[in-house]
Amino acid sequence: MAGPVTDREERVLGIIETARSKRPRFKDEHITMAHGAGGKATQTLIEGLFVPAFASPALAALADAGTVSIGGVDVALTTDSFVVKPITFPGGSIGELAVNGTVNDLAVAGARPLALSLSMVLEEGLPSDVLRGEVEAIARAAEAAGVQVVAGDTKVVERGHADQMYLCTAGVGAVDERASLSPAGLRPGDRIIVSGTIGDHGTAIMLARGEFELDAAVESDTRSLWPAVDALLDAAGRQLRCMRDATRGGVASVLNELARASGVAMIVREGDVPVQPAVAGAAEILGIDPMYVANEGKLVAFVAPEAADAAVAALRAVPGCQDAVEIGEVKTEPPGMVLVQTAFGGKRVMDQLVGDPLPRIC
Repeated sequence: MAGPVTDREERVLGIIETARSKRPRFKDEHITMAHGAGGKATQTLIEGLFVPAFASPALAALADAGTVSIGGVDVALTTDSFVVKPITFPGGSIGELAVNGTVNDLAVAGARPLALSLSMVLEEGLPSDVLRGEVEAIARAAEAAGVQVVAGDTKVVERGHADQMYLCTAGVGAVDERASLSPAGLRPGDRIIVSGTIGDHGTAIMLARGEFELDAAVESDTRSLWPAVDALLDAAGRQLRCMRDATRGGVASVLNELARASGVAMIVREGDVPVQPAVAGAAEILGIDPMYVANEGKLVAFVAPEAADAAVAALRAVPGCQDAVEIGEVKTEPPGMVLVQTAFGGKRVMDQLVGDPLPRIC
């Protein structure tokens, strides 16, 4: 059992809480890789520059997809870009990533994915067989996800300017009538659930780059999350409060974003977080916390306590989610912050990173 919070700990938490309650201001003179990594720098860019300029409530919520009503029908819309390096890696490629990443943003917004647009930026000199392979990968992933590619565009840039190819997508989905999802719906006592082992995708990309002398059998978890969301909506219905797919910045960034947006606190039990041994080993060698490593086929769900067991059971019946587990709980204090219950019984703050130790992972 952890002891009571000391006066010093109270002062430190108070300082952090005050600092985090201030609206970020974008004052950087130049864009860096950290601005695209999903951490504090990305948050500052969005909240300090984009949100004031576009005056969009949906954008201000840092949601994966925005919702608009067209003829009385609620439609979810999302957009994404993919610049992963290398473009092929164990378990997938940039083509599959583009489809799955887009449909997953719709899915965790409670929308059934329907259609995508696809824009390709190709590098001069790209082998036609490589392009053909990615087109086939996109087609397979779209068929598996139940979506159609209905529009597109192609541009070619000079050799050395695109790392073979970049892909840009937009996705449209129909908001499911079972879904009523919002960070504002989080309540003390709600359970935090992850749909499986974390850090697989980022670790697979890191190993594929060959920048480190590590050898481990780790594959990307890229897949459509709609089957998992569909199962959660069936099992928990309106007791499913909110969801996010834990991509850039990993589970830690998702929890911090939602804690800050909803004004609640969160406690994560470190020993309950599922991590593959190979991922944990690679992270330990490199000094990286798996909680901050990207995923491309895992979601974080917040569920009312009375529906938590049913939600976990429903997820475990979905292919790819057999390791789903409850990892923590929503609390009241300290508001806007995420704490980790360590294996030794103590607590520590799990803050957002400024950047990402593994850039260009999606």
